[in-house]
Amino acid sequence: MPAEAAEAVGRRPPSPQVNGVRDGDGDRPLRIALLSYKGNPFCGGQGVYVRHLSRELARLGHTVEVIGAQPYPVLDELPGVALTRLPSLDLYRQPDPFRTPGREEFRDWIDALEVATMWTGGFPEPLTFSLRARRHLAARRGEFDVVHDNQTLGYGLLNLERAGLPLVTTIHHPITVDRRLDLAAATSARRRLSVRRWYGFVQMQKRVARRLPSVLTVSGSSRREIVADLGVRPERVHVVPIGADTRLFSPDPSVPEVPGRIVTTSSADVPLKGLVHLVEALAKVRGEHPGAHLVVVGKRPEKGPVADAIARHGLTRAVEFVKGISDPELVDLVRGAQISCVPSLYEGFSLPAAEAMATGTPLVATTGGAIPEVAGPDGQTCLAVPPGDPDALAVALNRLLGDAELRARLGAAGRTRVLTRFTWEEAARGTVRRYREAITVAGRRPRTTPSTSN
Repeated sequence: MPAEAAEAVGRRPPSPQVNGVRDGDGDRPLRIALLSYKGNPFCGGQGVYVRHLSRELARLGHTVEVIGAQPYPVLDELPGVALTRLPSLDLYRQPDPFRTPGREEFRDWIDALEVATMWTGGFPEPLTFSLRARRHLAARRGEFDVVHDNQTLGYGLLNLERAGLPLVTTIHHPITVDRRLDLAAATSARRRLSVRRWYGFVQMQKRVARRLPSVLTVSGSSRREIVADLGVRPERVHVVPIGADTRLFSPDPSVPEVPGRIVTTSSADVPLKGLVHLVEALAKVRGEHPGAHLVVVGKRPEKGPVADAIARHGLTRAVEFVKGISDPELVDLVRGAQISCVPSLYEGFSLPAAEAMATGTPLVATTGGAIPEVAGPDGQTCLAVPPGDPDALAVALNRLLGDAELRARLGAAGRTRVLTRFTWEEAARGTVRRYREAITVAGRRPRTTPSTSN
């Protein structure tokens, strides 16, 4: 797709040389291209990351142009932030996922590659978005100081520095972790074959990651996984923690506490999120606390382990799913809960944990992946349990539901932890430092003229 086919939304940010705002490092503001191949702010962490990071970068005086594909990111409306739509064929959209596009929808060979990969059971979006992004950026050389890729890791992003575009990439956690857990949960040889084909793009991401000059990640746990699973050299991987929007996620005593409410976020019905274990735990908790009920921020699964567990334990009325709610509605939902729970088997960071803690809602969380780095010590800022253990979850939930003093103490300590360690402003400042390092390093390397024929 030609670069001019991309759709710019809103006014393009002004040149940073004239806005006169500094980020505290004493250097000029930057022009940033932030790439997002998938940016849904209500499903998954990538859209949340793009929205909040772009906002805080703009507040520091930088200009950010988010270049994204469907589902398009939802960005805060403020000077210095703009969205350019770089559309895919949107093959997984609702209500017709895995659709076959009409002939009139095909624009070029990248579209054909996207469809062919889907037809053969693979997931094409990281590769095809990277190819479109390379072509788009090559046509706009000189307009950006740095390119920030949000976990695309596609072949099209290689050699951007040689074209005069310093590259920084965020890897929230390696998708190899999701692949391992999905394979472990597969119940048949056919399902395992399907999982392997779907995750075929992981081999590309490994090859690309090893050649990246600068990788950001959100936790020490993710850093270790990136080095071990993707083979990235340790000195190239830098931890820049993300955080909660503490202006939005804050306590509000006027919001009534709903007795027995447990809230969790499950962006997808996948083994990694551990929702089935929380449902199993709820069934046990209701023996001691009959009013206990679960509100899941996410889509209700029509079939699978979670749906089966809800039906098996007769919990249809005790488990509610909500999706597409506004930010204020989400915050009040969490504020009104007696407990927030993160039952995941693994997380690269866990934004839901940080956001719940920021509201002062007490947290029960597993020790999967980086969750302890966010949630803090057991008994001080949360109650921590082993991942994949419904019995341990039930014990912790029962303990908190029955102890108002403990809930208040953990809630207050959790908010203090987030305010001192995990805010988006600090995440933006840390990211800018890595941008400047990448620009300096790239400036020492010879440049080549990029091809725009792809």
